[in-house]
Amino acid sequence: MHALLDLVARHTRGDATGITSICCAHPWVLEATLRHAQRHDQPLVLIEATCNQVNQDGGYTGMTPEDFVAFVHGIAARVGVDPARIALGGDHLGPNPWTALDAAAAMDKAETMVAAYVAAGFRKIHLDCSMACAGDPVPLPEPVIVERAVRLCQAAEAAHAQAGGEPPVYVIGTEVPVPGGATEDIAGLAPTTAEAALATIDAHRRAFDDAGLQAAWARVIASVVQPGVEFDHHQVIDYAPEAARALSAAIEGVPSMVFEAHSTDYQTPDALAALVRDHFAILKVGPGLTFALREALWALDAIEREWIAPDDRADLRRVALARMRERPDHWQRYYHGDGEALTIDLQYSLSDRIRYYWPDPAIDDACQRLIDNLRTDPPPMPLIGQYLPHALRALRDDRAPLDPLALVMAHIATTLDDYRHACLPHETR
Repeated sequence: MHALLDLVARHTRGDATGITSICCAHPWVLEATLRHAQRHDQPLVLIEATCNQVNQDGGYTGMTPEDFVAFVHGIAARVGVDPARIALGGDHLGPNPWTALDAAAAMDKAETMVAAYVAAGFRKIHLDCSMACAGDPVPLPEPVIVERAVRLCQAAEAAHAQAGGEPPVYVIGTEVPVPGGATEDIAGLAPTTAEAALATIDAHRRAFDDAGLQAAWARVIASVVQPGVEFDHHQVIDYAPEAARALSAAIEGVPSMVFEAHSTDYQTPDALAALVRDHFAILKVGPGLTFALREALWALDAIEREWIAPDDRADLRRVALARMRERPDHWQRYYHGDGEALTIDLQYSLSDRIRYYWPDPAIDDACQRLIDNLRTDPPPMPLIGQYLPHALRALRDDRAPLDPLALVMAHIATTLDDYRHACLPHETR
């Protein structure tokens, strides 16, 4: 049985387990994820790419679906993780990258993308046609959303018939939070109503049945809803179980399905555990992990300033901020401050727009130089402890060398630990 189908079946039988969906393309975050899974003998790792990150045109990572599979499997080979333990998913697969086109052209591109994902080996497919294309009414009516999702499922099934192997599982759902977090301040957030959630599931079920996709419907494992969690630049809306009680209860009457929760980044460990308990059993995290990456790199930058001679420093923070100001395309639509307020957002906004800049050659060179500087001239333990106390403790517990890149990965692992405790409560007590 498909590992994700099995996990959902166990959850619906009353085993309060879930799975973390890692939505990130940074190699150090993915390596940290795989090392964390290896350390804890985790049988399945779910890694997802979004339609904007990875598509047949390259996305903002420059990778096609086939490229992304090779990229992830290359990291797995270096770490020593069997690729069979990695489930690859496609997130927000639909016309989103091409909404400037009319619906016919955008959907043609989306069908090609979904087929490419399945042919490359992605086996968890989120069908997301909730966005309006050029000429579409806003908001897009749900019957149109459902009709387009069926088209993408047909494309995925046809691609699988040619590619063979394990058939894909699907995620549906039209109440999808903005990828990467809210772009403006959020004053309040209401969970999806139980009635709306069930109506969405029923509309998709009937449309799949009408299209002869009964076999595919049996592999629909989740629906995306809003459980009442979100973040903007400066604040987090924490999960409130009492507000989502009716929504949580609604899915209990739907065989073999759970809810998928997006934008769970920055939730507390208790909130993450409550989400899984309440049947939001697939927890998406992305910016929260690259935010942890940036925290660790800024900590190493601070260590370097105290330990390495001025002429030899990488000055990563200075280089990164300069490049972000020189190339504002990834943040200027989101950050509206100026002066010191803008400097704070460029570095510390929870939406973490800096994550788009790590591949920049000048920033990447500074990252590598920073790591090399602290490897060549290792700082003393007390200085490391001042800036990365949890990572230091983790490496000491493992009796591992205090390598700067290992410190970065250990810091990222502290976020992964919160998700592991939420998704595998029986193993982490």
